[in-house]
Amino acid sequence: MKILSIGNSFSQDAQKWLHQIAQSAGAQIHAVNLYIGGCPLVRHWNNFVSQEPAYEMWINGVFERMISVNEAVTLENWDVITFQQASPDSGDYSTFQPYLNYLYREVKKVCPDARYYIHQTWSYEVDCKLAAFDNYMRSRCIMDQKSIEAYKLASAETGLELIPCGDLVRHLRTLPEFDYPAGGMSVNRDGFHLTLDYGRYAAGVMWYAFLTGGDPRKVSFVPVVEDVPADEKILKKLNEAVYTVLHS
Repeated sequence: MKILSIGNSFSQDAQKWLHQIAQSAGAQIHAVNLYIGGCPLVRHWNNFVSQEPAYEMWINGVFERMISVNEAVTLENWDVITFQQASPDSGDYSTFQPYLNYLYREVKKVCPDARYYIHQTWSYEVDCKLAAFDNYMRSRCIMDQKSIEAYKLASAETGLELIPCGDLVRHLRTLPEFDYPAGGMSVNRDGFHLTLDYGRYAAGVMWYAFLTGGDPRKVSFVPVVEDVPADEKILKKLNEAVYTVLHS
């Protein structure tokens, strides 16, 4: 399966371990992310119009070169192409359109046979220092509510399914291991991006299971960050969490 994400750092998080996750479960995924930090849909659309090679192209979690979105969509016969909004704007639907419709329409002209999805992003941690958190009264609950509403509207208007990473993060925060306000680990490394080990792993398993239909409980990949392998007991709980979200 060949996947292209027209995204930002949140799709970077989701794709970091995706190739290895799929491999461990007996599947093959060629994962390409077009990365500009914090890039919103309006900028993706403007970049498409200008054909500016403004994106870092990451292949299976490794930087390759700079590229335009226009060139990227012609590189492969893509099976899957994803869009997403920048997290600060995720709860404001007026920032999604008309740019999402424009981008989907034009990319689909080039790649008519691809399957298209919207990557649902997640809310910030309770102690996130980003000024953008003020848009949500510095409340994780309010950001969740507004983001859920906006992404559901985007899905309804475009007809594109959501990859439910926002739902997954929300579920993870109910588990004792990731109940950060009660002393558990945060699923975020800086208040908004996912942790390099468990957070990125969980998002990658979600993408694998959602896009391939594979059983997340059969994933056996163990990420290693700074020479420290992740705890396999926690990884199994993350696999179960993905299964639960997809079957709830």
